[in-house]
Amino acid sequence: MAVLTRARPVHGVRTSDGVPLHVEIRGHQGPTVVLTHGFTVDSAEWSPQVAALADRARVVCWDQRGHGRSGWGDPANATIDQLGRDLAAVVDAVAPCGRVVLGGHSMGGMSVLALARQHPEWFGTRVAGVFLVATSAGELISDGVLGVLHATARRAGVLPAVLQGARLAAPLADHLPWRDSLVGRWLVRRLAFTADASDEEVRRLQTVTESVPLPVTSAFSSTLLEHDESGALPALARVPTTVVAATDDRLTPAAHGRRIAEELGPRARLVQVEGAGHAVNQTHHDVVDAALLALVDGLRRG
Repeated sequence: MAVLTRARPVHGVRTSDGVPLHVEIRGHQGPTVVLTHGFTVDSAEWSPQVAALADRARVVCWDQRGHGRSGWGDPANATIDQLGRDLAAVVDAVAPCGRVVLGGHSMGGMSVLALARQHPEWFGTRVAGVFLVATSAGELISDGVLGVLHATARRAGVLPAVLQGARLAAPLADHLPWRDSLVGRWLVRRLAFTADASDEEVRRLQTVTESVPLPVTSAFSSTLLEHDESGALPALARVPTTVVAATDDRLTPAAHGRRIAEELGPRARLVQVEGAGHAVNQTHHDVVDAALLALVDGLRRG
């Protein structure tokens, strides 16, 4: 794997509601690739892909609001819709007049889809390609772990109370000694990995996910359940799009990736990674790296 080049911070990037965003650029040559991370992690999750793109692209990574080194703001703005606007602010800051490739993992892919709905005119002009990893265009509540939990709470008639209770309890619960527990480790392994993941991999991700304040995770819970960006897919169909789906993903099951690729049509490429879980871009990064390089190199030659 290539060595990561030194990151150059992009100062002064703010969202439409004033939240400061942490944005970094690596590299000088080639197309600009903007990578958006998933829920309860940060931009470091893309480290294998950033290394793979060394000397082949100008790579931009950023922390979504409430995550990593970015600011937070009003919890009412913790929505996929707002994340699309945040991503637009990043693109305007790093590539005001150039073409970009947009990559997103999990919630980051949802942010890309939100941007596509908000700015369909960018696709085929400013946006030259899209790379979606372990994500969904909607109906997460129909299957997977989220679907089971949502359906159970809905049938019991307690879903609104559960979500509201979580939001109210989060500030207090954030100060309790619940981090780095065996239960938390089991949960991270169950949701993000497969059974053969190493303890080191699981513990590393647990540390990152548990560093995100509980008020942030609880604020985003509703928007993830309500997420529906299927209307954005016609915009993506205008550009080459690679969709990576992990066959053992319990959070965004592979069927969601397959549906996206089918909806996009002939310009889409589906890469199914056998035996991989939600953290596929880390555990099976060789496959994900190759798929991303194929997309970027194809655009470079085009």
